[in-house]
Amino acid sequence: MNVEKLTRLAISDNGFIFDPITGHSFTTNEIGIKIIILLKENKENEDILDELAEIYSVNENELDVDLMDFIHNLKNFSLV
Repeated sequence: MNVEKLTRLAISDNGFIFDPITGHSFTTNEIGIKIIILLKENKENEDILDELAEIYSVNENELDVDLMDFIHNLKNFSLV
């Protein structure tokens, strides 16, 4: 995963994400912000799942699917 692309993103507390290189902007929720922060820290998917499971009361299988979907969306927008 290309963490370098993630490090250039500006992220507001309310989920507004701005890529200064492309000029594109995106929005996400609280969990999306947390995932991006953890990815910026170069955390592995399993570590991200563990941390999210501690913070949010979500079924781990559902969380895994949602994480993979979110990462897929980041790839589609060329953010990773």
